[in-house]
Amino acid sequence: MDKRVLLIGNQKSFMITAIAKGLEKEDYEVECVPPRSDLIKAIENRPSIYLLYLGDITIDDADVLKYLNEAIDSERFLLYLIGNNEELSLGITYIAKEKIQETYLRPLDVKMLAEQLDTVVDYSAVDENLKKKILIIDDDGAMLRMMKTWLSVKYRVYMASSGKIALSFLAQNSVDLILLDYEMPVMSGPDVLKEIRNNPNLKHLPVIFLTAKDDKESVMKVVSLKPEKYLLKSMSKEKLTGAIDDFFVARAGRNK
Repeated sequence: MDKRVLLIGNQKSFMITAIAKGLEKEDYEVECVPPRSDLIKAIENRPSIYLLYLGDITIDDADVLKYLNEAIDSERFLLYLIGNNEELSLGITYIAKEKIQETYLRPLDVKMLAEQLDTVVDYSAVDENLKKKILIIDDDGAMLRMMKTWLSVKYRVYMASSGKIALSFLAQNSVDLILLDYEMPVMSGPDVLKEIRNNPNLKHLPVIFLTAKDDKESVMKVVSLKPEKYLLKSMSKEKLTGAIDDFFVARAGRNK
Protein backbone atom coordinates (compact mmCIF):
# COMPACT_ATOMS: atom_id res chain seq x y z
CA MET A 1 0.00 0.00 0.00
CA ASP A 2 1.48 3.34 -1.02
CA LYS A 3 1.00 6.64 0.78
CA ARG A 4 -2.16 7.65 -1.05
CA VAL A 5 -5.39 8.81 0.57
CA LEU A 6 -8.86 9.51 -0.76
CA LEU A 7 -10.27 12.45 1.21
CA ILE A 8 -14.06 12.69 0.91
CA GLY A 9 -15.74 15.98 1.78
CA ASN A 10 -16.78 19.42 0.58
CA GLN A 11 -13.73 20.73 -1.24
CA LYS A 12 -14.62 24.32 -0.29
CA SER A 13 -14.33 23.41 3.38
CA PHE A 14 -11.45 24.93 5.34
CA MET A 15 -10.97 21.62 7.17
CA ILE A 16 -10.67 19.62 3.96
CA THR A 17 -7.92 21.99 2.78
CA ALA A 18 -6.17 21.82 6.17
CA ILE A 19 -6.29 18.03 6.32
CA ALA A 20 -5.02 17.70 2.74
CA LYS A 21 -2.13 20.13 3.29
CA GLY A 22 -1.23 18.53 6.60
CA LEU A 23 -1.06 15.03 5.08
CA GLU A 24 0.88 16.29 2.09
CA LYS A 25 3.50 17.68 4.49
CA GLU A 26 3.84 14.12 5.79
CA ASP A 27 4.51 12.87 2.25
CA TYR A 28 0.98 11.61 1.51
CA GLU A 29 -0.59 12.00 -1.89
CA VAL A 30 -4.14 13.22 -1.25
CA GLU A 31 -6.98 13.00 -3.75
CA CYS A 32 -10.03 15.02 -2.72
CA VAL A 33 -13.54 14.21 -3.88
CA PRO A 34 -16.97 15.62 -2.96
CA PRO A 35 -19.31 13.35 -0.96
CA ARG A 36 -21.03 11.83 -4.00
CA SER A 37 -20.94 8.14 -4.80
CA ASP A 38 -20.87 8.68 -8.57
CA LEU A 39 -17.76 10.86 -8.30
CA ILE A 40 -16.03 8.37 -6.02
CA LYS A 41 -16.81 5.51 -8.42
CA ALA A 42 -15.45 7.56 -11.33
CA ILE A 43 -11.95 7.71 -9.83
CA GLU A 44 -9.66 5.13 -11.38
CA ASN A 45 -7.11 3.27 -9.26
CA ARG A 46 -8.54 4.59 -6.00
CA PRO A 47 -6.34 4.56 -2.86
CA SER A 48 -6.86 1.90 -0.20
CA ILE A 49 -7.30 4.50 2.55
CA TYR A 50 -10.51 6.55 2.66
CA LEU A 51 -10.92 9.52 4.98
CA LEU A 52 -14.53 10.71 5.28
CA TYR A 53 -14.87 14.24 6.67
CA LEU A 54 -18.37 14.52 8.12
CA GLY A 55 -18.30 18.22 8.97
CA ASP A 56 -20.36 19.30 5.98
CA ILE A 57 -22.38 16.11 5.54
CA THR A 58 -26.07 15.98 6.47
CA ILE A 59 -28.84 13.42 6.24
CA ASP A 60 -29.32 14.63 2.65
CA ASP A 61 -25.98 12.96 1.88
CA ALA A 62 -27.17 9.57 3.14
CA ASP A 63 -26.63 8.04 -0.30
CA VAL A 64 -22.86 8.36 -0.10
CA LEU A 65 -22.84 6.90 3.42
CA LYS A 66 -24.90 3.93 2.23
CA TYR A 67 -22.59 3.50 -0.74
CA LEU A 68 -19.49 3.38 1.47
CA ASN A 69 -21.17 0.89 3.80
CA GLU A 70 -21.82 -1.47 0.90
CA ALA A 71 -18.66 -0.83 -1.15
CA ILE A 72 -16.22 -1.53 1.68
CA ASP A 73 -17.12 -5.24 1.60
CA SER A 74 -16.13 -5.69 -2.04
CA GLU A 75 -13.49 -3.00 -2.53
CA ARG A 76 -11.61 -3.65 0.71
CA PHE A 77 -10.56 -0.11 1.54
CA LEU A 78 -9.81 1.12 5.05
CA LEU A 79 -12.37 3.69 6.20
CA TYR A 80 -11.69 6.47 8.72
CA LEU A 81 -14.31 8.97 9.89
CA ILE A 82 -13.62 12.52 11.07
CA GLY A 83 -16.20 14.73 12.81
CA ASN A 84 -17.70 15.88 16.09
CA ASN A 85 -19.82 13.55 18.22
CA GLU A 86 -23.05 14.43 16.43
CA GLU A 87 -21.50 14.03 12.99
CA LEU A 88 -19.92 10.70 13.90
CA SER A 89 -23.29 9.50 15.19
CA LEU A 90 -24.80 10.31 11.79
CA GLY A 91 -22.00 8.41 10.09
CA ILE A 92 -22.47 5.20 12.08
CA THR A 93 -26.21 5.39 11.53
CA TYR A 94 -25.56 4.40 7.93
CA ILE A 95 -22.11 2.78 8.10
CA ALA A 96 -21.78 -0.31 10.29
CA LYS A 97 -19.44 0.38 13.19
CA GLU A 98 -17.56 -2.87 12.63
CA LYS A 99 -16.56 -1.70 9.12
CA ILE A 100 -14.91 1.51 10.33
CA GLN A 101 -11.18 1.33 11.01
CA GLU A 102 -11.11 4.37 13.31
CA THR A 103 -13.02 7.52 14.20
CA TYR A 104 -11.41 10.89 14.96
CA LEU A 105 -12.97 13.77 16.83
CA ARG A 106 -12.35 17.21 15.43
CA PRO A 107 -10.45 19.44 15.78
CA LEU A 108 -8.12 16.88 14.21
CA ASP A 109 -4.43 16.48 14.96
CA VAL A 110 -3.32 15.78 11.37
CA LYS A 111 0.23 14.86 12.40
CA MET A 112 -1.14 12.19 14.76
CA LEU A 113 -3.42 10.92 11.97
CA ALA A 114 -0.44 10.67 9.61
CA GLU A 115 1.55 8.72 12.21
CA GLN A 116 -1.27 6.20 12.58
CA LEU A 117 -1.65 5.89 8.82
CA ASP A 118 2.11 5.32 8.58
CA THR A 119 1.64 2.19 10.70
CA VAL A 120 -0.99 0.92 8.27
CA VAL A 121 1.25 1.63 5.28
CA ASP A 122 4.26 -0.01 6.94
CA TYR A 123 2.39 -3.21 7.80
CA SER A 124 0.83 -3.39 4.34
CA ALA A 125 4.33 -3.56 2.90
CA VAL A 126 5.04 -6.77 4.83
CA ASP A 127 4.73 -9.93 2.75
CA GLU A 128 1.36 -11.56 3.54
CA ASN A 129 3.11 -14.89 4.01
CA LEU A 130 5.20 -13.40 6.82
CA LYS A 131 2.26 -12.08 8.81
CA LYS A 132 0.99 -14.01 11.82
CA LYS A 133 -2.25 -15.88 11.16
CA ILE A 134 -5.22 -15.51 13.48
CA LEU A 135 -8.47 -17.49 13.40
CA ILE A 136 -11.44 -15.79 15.06
CA ILE A 137 -14.30 -18.09 16.11
CA ASP A 138 -17.56 -16.36 17.04
CA ASP A 139 -21.22 -16.86 16.17
CA ASP A 140 -21.77 -13.09 16.19
CA GLY A 141 -21.21 -11.88 12.62
CA ALA A 142 -20.81 -8.24 13.65
CA MET A 143 -18.14 -9.18 16.19
CA LEU A 144 -16.30 -11.24 13.58
CA ARG A 145 -16.28 -8.39 11.09
CA MET A 146 -15.22 -5.82 13.68
CA MET A 147 -12.33 -7.96 14.92
CA LYS A 148 -11.23 -8.61 11.34
CA THR A 149 -11.31 -4.86 10.64
CA TRP A 150 -9.21 -4.15 13.72
CA LEU A 151 -6.65 -6.91 13.24
CA SER A 152 -6.24 -7.20 9.48
CA VAL A 153 -3.88 -4.21 9.36
CA LYS A 154 -1.15 -6.28 11.05
CA TYR A 155 -2.27 -9.90 10.74
CA ARG A 156 -3.76 -12.40 8.31
CA VAL A 157 -7.21 -12.95 9.74
CA TYR A 158 -9.58 -15.85 9.14
CA MET A 159 -13.13 -16.15 10.47
CA ALA A 160 -15.37 -19.03 11.51
CA SER A 161 -18.95 -18.62 12.71
CA SER A 162 -19.11 -21.94 14.60
CA GLY A 163 -16.90 -24.49 16.30
CA LYS A 164 -17.61 -27.09 13.64
CA ILE A 165 -16.55 -24.74 10.82
CA ALA A 166 -13.43 -23.77 12.78
CA LEU A 167 -12.34 -27.39 13.34
CA SER A 168 -12.83 -28.18 9.65
CA PHE A 169 -10.72 -25.13 8.76
CA LEU A 170 -7.97 -26.10 11.21
CA ALA A 171 -7.81 -29.59 9.76
CA GLN A 172 -6.56 -28.05 6.50
CA ASN A 173 -4.87 -24.81 7.58
CA SER A 174 -2.29 -23.69 10.13
CA VAL A 175 -2.65 -20.57 12.30
CA ASP A 176 -0.57 -18.87 14.97
CA LEU A 177 -3.40 -17.92 17.32
CA ILE A 178 -7.08 -18.66 17.88
CA LEU A 179 -9.47 -16.08 19.33
CA LEU A 180 -12.40 -18.10 20.65
CA ASP A 181 -15.82 -16.90 21.75
CA TYR A 182 -16.67 -18.44 25.13
CA GLU A 183 -20.44 -18.65 24.67
CA MET A 184 -21.70 -20.14 21.38
CA PRO A 185 -24.73 -22.30 20.57
CA VAL A 186 -24.44 -26.03 19.73
CA MET A 187 -20.69 -26.15 20.41
CA SER A 188 -19.49 -23.79 23.11
CA GLY A 189 -16.06 -22.23 23.31
CA PRO A 190 -14.89 -24.65 26.02
CA ASP A 191 -16.15 -27.58 23.89
CA VAL A 192 -14.14 -26.30 20.91
CA LEU A 193 -11.04 -25.94 23.05
CA LYS A 194 -11.45 -29.51 24.36
CA GLU A 195 -11.51 -30.77 20.77
CA ILE A 196 -8.38 -28.78 19.99
CA ARG A 197 -6.52 -30.08 23.03
CA ASN A 198 -7.54 -33.68 22.24
CA ASN A 199 -6.21 -33.45 18.69
CA PRO A 200 -2.48 -34.31 18.47
CA ASN A 201 -2.04 -31.98 15.49
CA LEU A 202 -3.73 -29.01 17.15
CA LYS A 203 -3.19 -29.41 20.88
CA HIS A 204 -0.31 -26.94 21.09
CA LEU A 205 -2.20 -24.10 19.36
CA PRO A 206 -2.45 -20.99 21.55
CA VAL A 207 -6.06 -20.02 22.29
CA ILE A 208 -7.35 -16.78 23.79
CA PHE A 209 -10.96 -16.64 24.94
CA LEU A 210 -13.17 -13.73 23.93
CA THR A 211 -15.85 -13.40 26.56
CA ALA A 212 -18.58 -11.08 27.72
CA LYS A 213 -18.00 -12.09 31.34
CA ASP A 214 -14.99 -12.68 33.54
CA ASP A 215 -16.53 -14.48 36.52
CA LYS A 216 -14.34 -16.95 38.39
CA GLU A 217 -16.64 -19.90 37.65
CA SER A 218 -16.20 -19.53 33.87
CA VAL A 219 -12.45 -19.24 34.24
CA MET A 220 -12.17 -22.34 36.45
CA LYS A 221 -14.18 -24.45 34.01
CA VAL A 222 -11.42 -24.29 31.42
CA VAL A 223 -8.25 -23.65 33.40
CA SER A 224 -7.13 -27.26 32.82
CA LEU A 225 -7.37 -26.69 29.06
CA LYS A 226 -4.72 -23.98 29.36
CA PRO A 227 -6.02 -21.04 27.34
CA GLU A 228 -3.45 -18.28 27.01
CA LYS A 229 -5.74 -15.66 28.51
CA TYR A 230 -9.20 -14.09 28.51
CA LEU A 231 -10.09 -10.88 26.72
CA LEU A 232 -13.33 -9.08 27.45
CA LYS A 233 -15.41 -8.17 24.42
CA SER A 234 -16.15 -4.86 26.13
CA MET A 235 -12.47 -3.83 25.94
CA SER A 236 -11.58 -0.86 23.77
CA LYS A 237 -9.97 -1.45 20.39
CA GLU A 238 -6.63 -0.19 21.70
CA LYS A 239 -6.60 -2.51 24.74
CA LEU A 240 -7.81 -5.57 22.86
CA THR A 241 -5.46 -5.26 19.89
CA GLY A 242 -2.66 -4.24 22.25
CA ALA A 243 -3.16 -7.45 24.25
CA ILE A 244 -2.85 -9.52 21.07
CA ASP A 245 0.27 -7.61 20.00
CA ASP A 246 1.75 -8.20 23.47
CA PHE A 247 1.00 -11.93 23.19
CA PHE A 248 3.02 -12.24 19.99
CA VAL A 249 5.88 -10.12 21.37
CA ALA A 250 6.06 -12.26 24.52
CA ARG A 251 5.87 -15.47 22.50
CA ALA A 252 8.69 -14.32 20.22
CA GLY A 253 10.78 -13.56 23.30
CA ARG A 254 10.21 -17.05 24.72
CA ASN A 255 11.20 -18.67 21.42
CA LYS A 256 14.55 -16.92 21.17
